[in-house]
Amino acid sequence: MTLLIILVLIIFLIDWIPQFNTWQSRIKIGQFQSQDEWKNKVFDLSKKWIFKTPTITITDNSRLIIIDIIKGNYKKNAIQHWQEASLLLGLIEEYKSSNSETTKVVINNYYDSKINANGNWKQLPTEIDSVILGYALISIPWLDLGKNKPAFDSLYQLILSLKGDDGTIAYKKHSKHFRYVDTIGFICPFLVEYGIKFYQEEAIHLAVLQITEFNKYALLNQTFIPCHTYNLETKLPVGLFGWGRGLGWYAIGLIDAWNALPDNHLAKKQLEENVIQFAKMAMQFQQKNGGWHWLITNKSSQFDSSTAATLAWFLANASTIESISSECKSAKENALQYLQKVTRRNGAIDFSQGDTKGIGIHSQRFDILPFTQGFVLRTLYK
Repeated sequence: MTLLIILVLIIFLIDWIPQFNTWQSRIKIGQFQSQDEWKNKVFDLSKKWIFKTPTITITDNSRLIIIDIIKGNYKKNAIQHWQEASLLLGLIEEYKSSNSETTKVVINNYYDSKINANGNWKQLPTEIDSVILGYALISIPWLDLGKNKPAFDSLYQLILSLKGDDGTIAYKKHSKHFRYVDTIGFICPFLVEYGIKFYQEEAIHLAVLQITEFNKYALLNQTFIPCHTYNLETKLPVGLFGWGRGLGWYAIGLIDAWNALPDNHLAKKQLEENVIQFAKMAMQFQQKNGGWHWLITNKSSQFDSSTAATLAWFLANASTIESISSECKSAKENALQYLQKVTRRNGAIDFSQGDTKGIGIHSQRFDILPFTQGFVLRTLYK
């Protein structure tokens, strides 16, 4: 009987502690004296999270979590990789701004936790989600590229193993008939950086193809509102148009790929036109509080901080284009103001949508997400 009581108590605590922590951490949310105070809080927490990243669950359940843990439905390494990648990108941006030796040590320590002395992965990534972590690592300014080429070669081969007959990349082997917007964010920045740094024009071409083919089949009537995915055989869009983080994935892939391309590259102007079109569309759906709904076309849906964070980064970079500079700068500042208001006392940005379960099956959990944290940090130090 005593053992049963202890077991019930453990199950109760596993469910109750996260909920209690969320409740208490939202007390006095967004109450910072200045943007500098907020900025420092976001940075300090990011440095801690890069080594001990909060687990992002693959379930929305908040009751009997122990069952999901036992079944292996609670967390997944690939999801954690894009959390860590975002934090690392944020820290790199801070370093580029401050030239801080402390930040450099943090980045080097993280690098050492992933890459061995032979320049290869300590644990080889097997999912396309992990390629964005490779992008973060290849972006370290002082990295010895020659020494670390094996790690990046393995990611390039992972990408190529998912190439379809049309020349574009699938998200998973079991979904080879679909092309997801997520994949644009996961692979395109890496492909361009890899192509430039290792003189692989084919990699750059692949990144551009992934974007332009998606543009052909998965945008809503030329509005530049992306759908979640499209079917490779029917060329028809599948899933929701205007999913907020889907906009974010597209934004990351497009803006980072465009940024990395040299001005004399043939694809630079083509992608720049896409940047302008996407920026104009995204700004149309920004709300008065500076945020975006998780379904941007539905004003009754919950606001999503991960959408605001990724689009703020996009707009910060798009503002270098003269024809849209003023509007993008203003929209970026409004987004940052929104994000400051939804930041917990400890510097954690709140109310980001949880992980998507499948096409059309989107999380209704809104909580912390290190991915959001990293893109806020990137934008603050841009």
